[in-house]
Amino acid sequence: MSSVRIAGVGHTHFGQHPERTGRDLFAEASVEAFADGGVDRDDVEALLYGNFMGELAENQGHQGPLMAEAAGIRAPATRFESACASSGAAVRHAVKEIRNGEADVILVGGAERMTNLGTAGVTEALASAADDLYEIRMGINFPGAYALMAQAYFSEYGGGKEELAAIAVKNHANAVENEYAQFQRAISTEDVLEAPPVAEPLGLYDACPITDGASAMVLVSEAYAEREGIDAPVAITGTGQGGDRMALADRQYLARTPAATAAAEEAYADAGIGAEDVDVAEVHDCFTIAEVLATESLGFFDPGEGISAAAEEKTTSDGALPVNLSGGLKAKGHPVGATGASQLIELTKLFRGEHVNSELVEDARIGVAHNAGGTVASATVHVLEVVS
Repeated sequence: MSSVRIAGVGHTHFGQHPERTGRDLFAEASVEAFADGGVDRDDVEALLYGNFMGELAENQGHQGPLMAEAAGIRAPATRFESACASSGAAVRHAVKEIRNGEADVILVGGAERMTNLGTAGVTEALASAADDLYEIRMGINFPGAYALMAQAYFSEYGGGKEELAAIAVKNHANAVENEYAQFQRAISTEDVLEAPPVAEPLGLYDACPITDGASAMVLVSEAYAEREGIDAPVAITGTGQGGDRMALADRQYLARTPAATAAAEEAYADAGIGAEDVDVAEVHDCFTIAEVLATESLGFFDPGEGISAAAEEKTTSDGALPVNLSGGLKAKGHPVGATGASQLIELTKLFRGEHVNSELVEDARIGVAHNAGGTVASATVHVLEVVS
């Protein structure tokens, strides 16, 4: 089984780019990834591309070959759609193909154009990742769905808005100097608590923004890296995926995310590590409560303990387990099809000493990326390790 190395990474700024198309954004990220990795485009054997709302935002389906053209490659291309976990799923399949000997070089990533739809349009488009028959037609959208999950969590375990505010403050602080981040400004607890409500108990600063952007990675086999003399010290050593019932009403739990738990357990077993071995993590914090649920599903905290982790400085930049040093979806932004690969790119840069926050985790060797779709009906988890 071939080891999977991250040869090159590329990233656009996450933010508002209403004048740019998805293909333009992905082309930029791809150019940067090839330049970073020193890999010849002619060696690419496949493109695996994540995108969620292309038909709605750009009237464009069948985006795989379109993005291959934008990236300047001639290879079979497949679009992956798993809501906000689209490029996380694409990365997982790329890892499996390289391990199985089906390819030595794969371009993987994703993009999303969202801001051109406006807030109402994006909210409606994102809601299509919920159950149409039993949720969307009843008026459920994702702020409302995550508010229900937050209410269930508070009812079962305790906690409140102040603990959620600590997560927002932490992630904004981490993004202040991240050149790719949409919000490069600090906020206070008072800012969060005094912000307009979105869906009780969540307010404006509990939610991630609407974002345009793209991410791209060149993944290669260990044999290819050695043969071509490519310096690729970071490897993807574990991959996992989990699923759950689509509608919240059909779930066994509202205050837990079993899909992420299953994905984490599979990824840890695959990498031969445990949660206690992880030095740093990027998790899917589309809402502040989502970070709580993620850290518990990943095994970093027992159920009911994740809510206070940021307030107790366990997950801050100087804590025992820094979470979302990129700023997370909350501050860095969330162009949904690009997010999963973007999380791995952030960890790669941290490990290579190329991230603005690298000095905070100089001794880190193992990282985890957690990417979720919808209300975590889908989840992928990847383990990254410094191997040379």
